Amino acid sequence: MASFLQSLVDPRKNWLAKQHMKTLSSRLRRYGLRYDDLYDPYYELDIKEALNRLPREIVDARNQRLKRAMDLSMKHEYLPEDLQAMQTPFRSYLQEMLTLVKKERAEREALGALPLYQRTIP
Repeated sequence: MASFLQSLVDPRKNWLAKQHMKTLSSRLRRYGLRYDDLYDPYYELDIKEALNRLPREIVDARNQRLKRAMDLSMKHEYLPEDLQAMQTPFRSYLQEMLTLVKKERAEREALGALPLYQRTIP
């Protein structure tokens, strides 16, 4: 069952998944965003912790991309075509750290300890 579900979302095996990925890629390129920029740190604490652990340059670049995308959206404009061609919407910068944070959280839960980012000082 799991392999069937994997084949449904794999763009190499499913034509609809490939079309969805192509559409998503073009929409992200229009604003100069990456897929990892869509994660909201206020929605999940693991994402917030992963962003806190990333180097400052990567987080600053993410914030710049988000500000540029909001500015373009408010102006009802897109990036110029030459800049859109240079974008890499599926180059990940957050997934490795997010995986590490989730593993650490699962390990802490297994040991019965609270996550570090939810503790309070008495």
